[in-house]
Amino acid sequence: MKTLSNARVSELFESYFGTAPVGTVKAPGRVNLIGEHTDYNGGFVLPAAINYHTYIAFALRGDRQLRLVAYNFDNESVVVDLDAVQVHDTNASWSNYVRGVVQEMRKQGFKLAGGDLYIAGDLHSGAGLSSSASLEMALIRALTSLSQEQIEPTQAALMGQAAENNFVGCNCGIMDQLISARGQEHAALLIDCQDLSTRAVPVPADWEILIVHSGVKRGLVDSEYNQRRQQCEQAAAFFGQPSLRGVELAQLLAAEAELDELSFRRARHVLTENQRTLDAAKALAEGNLASLVKVMVESHASMRDDFNITVPAIDTLVNILAVAGEGKAGARMTGGGFGGCVVAVAPAAVIPRLAAAVEAHYQDQTGCIPTLIRAKASAGAFA
Repeated sequence: MKTLSNARVSELFESYFGTAPVGTVKAPGRVNLIGEHTDYNGGFVLPAAINYHTYIAFALRGDRQLRLVAYNFDNESVVVDLDAVQVHDTNASWSNYVRGVVQEMRKQGFKLAGGDLYIAGDLHSGAGLSSSASLEMALIRALTSLSQEQIEPTQAALMGQAAENNFVGCNCGIMDQLISARGQEHAALLIDCQDLSTRAVPVPADWEILIVHSGVKRGLVDSEYNQRRQQCEQAAAFFGQPSLRGVELAQLLAAEAELDELSFRRARHVLTENQRTLDAAKALAEGNLASLVKVMVESHASMRDDFNITVPAIDTLVNILAVAGEGKAGARMTGGGFGGCVVAVAPAAVIPRLAAAVEAHYQDQTGCIPTLIRAKASAGAFA
């Protein structure tokens, strides 16, 4: 997909509406380096905002309507009345994220103002890079710019999450919106999902991120996700805790014989993944490649063996990257599981070798067609 820019989206706005926009905003997608299925357990995650974005060019209108145009949907347009009760649009499903955000902002007392908005993105479709959170954060920035109202980044993230939970119908955690809002250039963000505190973790200047979409469409995500969540909650309840964050690994290991096997293994993944995420943040900050590679390898094995969310093609892809990296590349599945993407972190000089190995071997071994996305840690929408 061709990379966009503020200037290009301004041109697209002017071409469509016949006048120049008054402003342009953007919000990034993200990749999670480590910390999978820990967010809803009150744990730690280590995502990075990436240099692919949703852009919105905008201009003020004199009425209480938003006129929205979506570049990625053949310039499909919708009108949203700011003062109306928002209802789902089955014909333009992308607009439901807009409607959900408007509903939450109005609910929380934002006055908002009418405007023409041109929306365009260069996030790879279906790659699991959180285009929905990117759209929500860009939209909140555009709407507050139009109405000249102020919003704090974490408040914006919570509002985007609420829009998905309450209107779109996706029971997502806070990670995607928070990293899109608060990401920092050249750094990952260590997020404590219990209190929403964040800490920037610098990525060494000569390291790069390679995202590889496996070509496997994610399946059974909702039912399997809900099942994993329930198993984690059962394990936490056994220890009298609201979430697994309140359970120590030593406690869990001591109670192995009393817990059912699946609940034990699910909890073991979460508790060890929390520690791996903290270890990864330390390794990243210190530029300790060997330590980062080790915890990423262990993370993937835990997702495969304890959480059972990988698939054979993903395991093959991770192995190809690990072999090609020769100890200088960390690789693991990223995201909810059952398909989707793998993320690799390595010195920039190693990345071409990883990409070449994927192109040479992956399709032959799996029959799946990969998509390679080179990425850098980038600034968030409110940075």
